Amino acid sequence: MAFEFIRSESTDDGVLILTLDDPSTRNAYGGQLSEELDGEVDRFGQDPALRVLVITGADPAFCSGANVRGFNRAVQQREAQGPPPPPGPWERLDPAYMADHLHEPMGPIIVRKLWNLQKPSIAAVNGPAYGLGCGIALSCDIRIASESARFSEAFVRNGLIPADGSAWQLPRLIGLSNTLLLQYTGDAVEGQEAYRMGMCSKVVPHEQLMETTMELATRLAQGPTYAMSMIKMLVHKAQQQDLAEHLMQASRAQNLARQTEDHKEGVQAFLEKRKPNFKGR
Repeated sequence: MAFEFIRSESTDDGVLILTLDDPSTRNAYGGQLSEELDGEVDRFGQDPALRVLVITGADPAFCSGANVRGFNRAVQQREAQGPPPPPGPWERLDPAYMADHLHEPMGPIIVRKLWNLQKPSIAAVNGPAYGLGCGIALSCDIRIASESARFSEAFVRNGLIPADGSAWQLPRLIGLSNTLLLQYTGDAVEGQEAYRMGMCSKVVPHEQLMETTMELATRLAQGPTYAMSMIKMLVHKAQQQDLAEHLMQASRAQNLARQTEDHKEGVQAFLEKRKPNFKGR
């Protein structure tokens, strides 16, 4: 299938590589690009032959954020619907109040799609990841950054707040104080500093980014991806559970894992002293 603003390619090992490719907006998310990206992420989630997702950007940017032109159109539509309610106390953040008074969807769709994937995902951050672009990277399971990468919570520069989930995700990676510093200022963090803070797992020279990313993606794709999906579920749910709840859920998941073909293959390969051939089921 041909696309205008993304490139989509897959490998024999089941790695799907999606490249944001809109030089005119530095790969901003919105309009047709968002439709193409959202659709391919859906296809990845539904196709059992695709086992690992890689998202990157066409140089020099990863994703510059939300498409400003599309954002301006949304602002005009909201203005036509009448003025928003005046600012009030924090109680106005109550979900029932927001449902009655706000016209925004509950966060960018792509963030929820990536976060809810039941397969591994990797962001290969090749350049600036600003605003929503940073949120897209954070929504992937793993981030590998090139030395050219820049991460910025740029929303505050436009008088906005990070409504892309990053105010929820970042504290879990870099702590409250560092999160507030980045989100109060909108300052960009270079790749090495992002690695030091815990925003990404690895930083490599720019020319080695895709080679390094694909080595990891291929390794994961050749692994027991069904077990990985359960690992992801356990890690996500553990953020809201106490240890007893987590151990109970882990025990249930382990019982399911023992029934998979991949577990049987792993044991057999160990006994036969050979490399396992996992199928993700």
